[in-house]
Amino acid sequence: MSREIVPATGNLPATPNDEPPAVAPERAKPTFGQMIHGVLNFVTLAGRFMALATAAVFLKEKLHLLKHHMHKNAEAGRRLADHLHQAGADPRFQAQSVEMSQAFDRVAEASGVLADAADQMEANARGVRDAHQAEYGGIYEVAQSSAYAQPKPGFNQVR
Repeated sequence: MSREIVPATGNLPATPNDEPPAVAPERAKPTFGQMIHGVLNFVTLAGRFMALATAAVFLKEKLHLLKHHMHKNAEAGRRLADHLHQAGADPRFQAQSVEMSQAFDRVAEASGVLADAADQMEANARGVRDAHQAEYGGIYEVAQSSAYAQPKPGFNQVR
């Protein structure tokens, strides 16, 4: 059995003069506004802003936990280096333990910077949601309370 989709033949209605059937005219491509209508309406867009803010909060919390664990691991690496020094182990292993603890400290600091960025992202998402509510909330309430069909988004403007 072939996996290709091919046009059906034989069971099409006959056409005058045995001409091949006319191909349906190609539909006009929808505009960007037509494509997103219904997908990005007022409520779903506000929900997506909140989902972004919530994801940023969870990310920030996870990054703070990572930072804490990395600092603990760095401290353990420094203790290991001290123990290796006291035990008279090869200096190469002592140096590797110190290097490992420094790497953990760098990861901890970087996760702190990333947590700050996630905090800013959360604040920005909430700000966008609030601005969106201020700009379009009134229009949405009026459109929902009206018994008449309303124009598509973008037609009305807040003054």
